[in-house]
Amino acid sequence: MSAHQYDEGHTVAGWTGFGIATVGTTVAGVGVCTVSAALIGGGLGIVVAAVLVTWALHLTGWGKPPGRRDRAQWGIRVRDPLARAGHAGCVGCRLAGRGRPAEGHAEETRQLPVPVGETAG
Repeated sequence: MSAHQYDEGHTVAGWTGFGIATVGTTVAGVGVCTVSAALIGGGLGIVVAAVLVTWALHLTGWGKPPGRRDRAQWGIRVRDPLARAGHAGCVGCRLAGRGRPAEGHAEETRQLPVPVGETAG
């Protein structure tokens, strides 16, 4: 029996992004210690690249959707078969134009009527 009875979300996208971001923060930290604007900027650029790489891997199925997954999907080498359609409530999928509103948030997307006599300003 495994010590963990839940999905920790360890994915190829997560670990790749973590590794690249670690290099970026290290470069930026060295830049702070050596007072080098070029190293600080380069380190921050690497961190931005880590975000973009993680997002791209998530969209190709190597990331974890928000919420719980079935036990068969817990492995790090398992791709998400639903990534192309987008994940409900996932900001990354919504930014890519794939996501669906999360269940229970459909009421928030409707426009509420403005009471008579109220102004917007």
